[in-house]
Amino acid sequence: MSTFTVGLLSPGDMGHVVGQVAIASGARVITCLNGRSERTRKLAEIAGIEDVPTYSDLVREASLVICILVPAAAESVATRVADALKETDEQIVYTDCNAIAPTTTVHIGKIIETAGSVFVDAGIIGGPPRQPGGTRFYCSGPDTSGFEKLNNYGLDVRKVGDEIGQASGLKMCYAAQTKGTTALQTELLIAARRMGLYEGLIAEWEMSQKDRLAGMERGLPGMPTKAKRWIGEMEEIAKTFGDLGLTPKIYEGAADMYRLVSETPLADEAPETRDKSRSLAQVIDIFAEQSKSK
Repeated sequence: MSTFTVGLLSPGDMGHVVGQVAIASGARVITCLNGRSERTRKLAEIAGIEDVPTYSDLVREASLVICILVPAAAESVATRVADALKETDEQIVYTDCNAIAPTTTVHIGKIIETAGSVFVDAGIIGGPPRQPGGTRFYCSGPDTSGFEKLNNYGLDVRKVGDEIGQASGLKMCYAAQTKGTTALQTELLIAARRMGLYEGLIAEWEMSQKDRLAGMERGLPGMPTKAKRWIGEMEEIAKTFGDLGLTPKIYEGAADMYRLVSETPLADEAPETRDKSRSLAQVIDIFAEQSKSK
């Protein structure tokens, strides 16, 4: 039986772990690292992901290509893959796993389908799948069977509907709650610090919101390493709600908060090298100083 070959674009924080899990379960995972950073190259090497020279090589060798990138890069990468498909006359299953609005997903799907291949919409809920059961890959579309093969390779893939855009919509609603709440918490903590009320607010939360405070203490110090990526995700959530006739302004504001965080030195740290001893109070102090320049 031939080896199941997956093309992965790109082996970043999430992608390299996805590839690592699939490889551990018997798949071959390849990528094209042209133009990618040295850190991405190292992550691919750690995961055992093979580098191929061009996108044409990628679509020749892989039957399934999955795209996990920042939202802003989703369309350009799909276009490059579509060009490679036309050049090689190959057919693949292309799955977009990016945090993008349903209407963006439909547009990208047409790019792939025009090149003669199958498009699958997917949204990832959870962090990198280092532990079984912690991450789910929701998918939708008329034919998701090619992507659902990953259920045999260590990943949890679940179909939520037959329409392109449904999986992305689920991801948008979920991230609106999780990352949107993080942006809200960040802003109110900065405001409390700027008004000299931080300690008083924390003391009140220790009495009335202990579990929520514990979640902030665990989660917020690690957020800056992801803030640059989350700007685009908040903008896509705003677009999702705006397309439905709902207000986009809440998540435009959340994008602004992540933009503020991205301008601090903390945003330039890598998740694996950041100072994990840095407290919530220390992080908020840095954000508050940055906000004074606005």
